[in-house]
Amino acid sequence: MEGVSVSLDAYKLVELIDFHTDFMIPFNDQTNGGVIIAKYTVKNQTDKDAYYMPAFYLFFTGGEKHYNNYRVLLPEEKQLPTKLAPANDYLIKAGETITGYYTYPFGEDHLKQVLNVSTVAIEVPTPQSVKDDFSSTFGKDGKFTLSLNESGEKKVEGNKGFYQDRATIDDWGTKTMIEEKSDIAKSEQLGNATVTLDGYQFTDFVPNEVEAPRFESFNNGVVLLTVKFTIDNKESAEIAQSSINSKLTVNDGSQYMLDEGMLLSYKYNDVIAPSTSGELLQVYALEKEMYEKIWKDKSFELEIGPMKDKEAKDLSKGKKVTFTLK
Repeated sequence: MEGVSVSLDAYKLVELIDFHTDFMIPFNDQTNGGVIIAKYTVKNQTDKDAYYMPAFYLFFTGGEKHYNNYRVLLPEEKQLPTKLAPANDYLIKAGETITGYYTYPFGEDHLKQVLNVSTVAIEVPTPQSVKDDFSSTFGKDGKFTLSLNESGEKKVEGNKGFYQDRATIDDWGTKTMIEEKSDIAKSEQLGNATVTLDGYQFTDFVPNEVEAPRFESFNNGVVLLTVKFTIDNKESAEIAQSSINSKLTVNDGSQYMLDEGMLLSYKYNDVIAPSTSGELLQVYALEKEMYEKIWKDKSFELEIGPMKDKEAKDLSKGKKVTFTLK
């Protein structure tokens, strides 16, 4: 995150059986369950002090809540939330490295649920350059995905091959590659930004039970088209990834659809700064039967733009550019 990094060094899932009732509240009032113990390292490789709150919340598909550190399970002096805490203003000095542990408790019922899902995700927040000033955050939020069994290992490894849209990184279901093209490297100028089409992936997507209601209008299956761009920003303002829209025209120009914002994980503060380059994904949900019977062998054209800042101000004077995918 622009000079401040967080690494997940190791983790272990431990089952707990018949423990004392004094500890049962964070285990959903149960005395059987488990705990994930994670070891993190935070490094400040900049030449300035920073402030970092290690709020590494854990969640999983179908989970009833976000899970956080339970302080009484390990000696406090070994825990990261003790080393970076209100008592020291969450300060991590220039050049400093801090390592500590974090625990995530699960009651017996939740443990069975999470093992069935087989993976969990952990949010990694951004640091601040000014104490207590949340407008001074820098870098981008991150996420770790942990596998909890053999099934989870296969899922995590398989997902590495897919573009990291929300369906992939939030584990909304199962993707199977249909068609992929990479290293396209076709560029168009849009205002003072250069938009480069890097590649695209058509995937057969089967949502899991929790996310299936989002796709209930797709009666005959779902194909996701995820398109990857690189934006070289020569504007004087930031380009907001969450503010960019696009349109996909299919069936030789007779039908079109808009990008699906719910399938992207960009947040308000996710931007491409002036004089830098950044990745942009756009995702479209296609009716599988229509794709297979009508669309797949015909042209796909994608119109993208204009570039916008965080306040949705048009930086490209309404101009758009078009790319032919196939």
